[in-house]
Amino acid sequence: MIRKCRREDIPQMLGLVKELAVFEKEPDAVLATLPEYEQAYDGGLIDAYVAEIDNQIIGMVLYYPIFSTWNGRTLYLEDFVVKQEHRSGGVGQKLFDVFIEEAKRQGCRQVKWQVLDWNKDAIRFYERNGASIETTWWNGKMYLTNEI
Repeated sequence: MIRKCRREDIPQMLGLVKELAVFEKEPDAVLATLPEYEQAYDGGLIDAYVAEIDNQIIGMVLYYPIFSTWNGRTLYLEDFVVKQEHRSGGVGQKLFDVFIEEAKRQGCRQVKWQVLDWNKDAIRFYERNGASIETTWWNGKMYLTNEI
């Protein structure tokens, strides 16, 4: 079952994010805490759809709105993950489809996300869905130290 996430789903969603970090070879990289997730959700900063089987969340698309100065309203796909044992069964496609429908419902002109260059399965998935994978832009980031 694919459905909009609820606040009580957030602990399982954070678990999926940590599982994704392990898959992406960054097991210690998740610094955001459960209270931070709850605050972001309560404040409308993030939203998600989840895939659920027997009251267990097995996948999700977590997203938030951004504004592109070139293209206008955009929905950014921050995390897209399906538990390893449920991949290749169509769950990911259903989650991606509902994400695209949400972007259209919100009047977005585009959706954006990142994909690791070595994740060939994900790249093929996105390309099968009509996406172009940019290789000309480099990501920039800077960690800030602050107490929350």
